[in-house]
Amino acid sequence: MLTGIKNGWKTFYGKHPAMAQFIIFFIVSNGVTVLQLVLMPVFRTIFETTSLVHQSFQIGQIGSNPDGTPYYIFNYAAGTIGKGGGGGLAYFLAVEITMAIAQIINFFLQRSVTFKASNSVRKAAMWYVIAYIIITIGAAALQGLYKAPIYDLFMNRFNLLGNGETIADVITMLINSAISFWVFFPIFRIIFKDKEA
Repeated sequence: MLTGIKNGWKTFYGKHPAMAQFIIFFIVSNGVTVLQLVLMPVFRTIFETTSLVHQSFQIGQIGSNPDGTPYYIFNYAAGTIGKGGGGGLAYFLAVEITMAIAQIINFFLQRSVTFKASNSVRKAAMWYVIAYIIITIGAAALQGLYKAPIYDLFMNRFNLLGNGETIADVITMLINSAISFWVFFPIFRIIFKDKEA
């Protein structure tokens, strides 16, 4: 039975290589997302025990919110989210360290498993880092539109407090992952090449 599945996959891959790559990309990306969902609360818990939670990290002002407050690309006001803050530098570091670990693993898995690339690792890594930085900035800017309402919905309106904060963490991480998923696939098809293909 296993041999039949492997042979069927090889046939499908031969006839529809782009679709097969997308399916593998989807599976690997979801595995990396699960890893992020595990790591994020761990790093967040570690960093929230430090004074970094009380240090604001608000950079890249690009206009104002409807209420007149500054709109930042990276908007992590001082204080814990549960007490009305934005998580401060602690939350920012938890998010970015989690993302960095996930993206390093993602880079090597996508390169070797999904795209079976044989081109220069260094050159592909350079383009990957550039894409990662641009996507991170774009996703962070978009997060200003949905992060506060999601936390407010689950913590205050549904009155779930700490559990609401956890649910909101998961939802914002999933939105971030979805943005990365749809942007990275076409980029990977460009930067991961098989010289023999």
